[in-house]
Amino acid sequence: MNAASSAGRRGEFEALYERHARAVWAVAFARWLDAETARDVMQETFLRLWREWESGVAIQNPRAWLLRVARNLAEDTAKSSFRRNGTAPAEHFNGVCSPSPSPMEQLELAERNARVRSVLEELPAGDRDILTLKYAMDFDADAIGEMLGIQVSAVHMRLSRARQRMADRLTDHEGGP
Repeated sequence: MNAASSAGRRGEFEALYERHARAVWAVAFARWLDAETARDVMQETFLRLWREWESGVAIQNPRAWLLRVARNLAEDTAKSSFRRNGTAPAEHFNGVCSPSPSPMEQLELAERNARVRSVLEELPAGDRDILTLKYAMDFDADAIGEMLGIQVSAVHMRLSRARQRMADRLTDHEGGP
């Protein structure tokens, strides 16, 4: 491979990296829920792409190839991780936390949510509407302003006031600061 061809291949590689690195990382992250492991899988995926190119293999759909390799690497990493850690004694895993909340945390969350719903029902309709649009429906201020027919600055002001009234009522319900 001559210098001009190599430079062109490098530019093409960098463009593919810019375009697809995030998706490749996301595939690995979805499997592991660990950013460092996902980054390692992503780097290995792109390294394998480079090696394929160096060996003269033509890849027709690089994005699909990258995602397939990332998925396979994430699975292979999981299998080898199980082999390394799966037969370890139980006490080795004592400090491992579950990704789901404990029963006590679930109960506390349910109680807090019930308290928030109760207080939300007590608020004026305008406060309920704007808080629901923002936090339950996840609309931004521009979309809320458009829906309510008000300026974005008014949305921010109403949200601020509604949040303050909500906080005050929650404090009153809890019987303390």
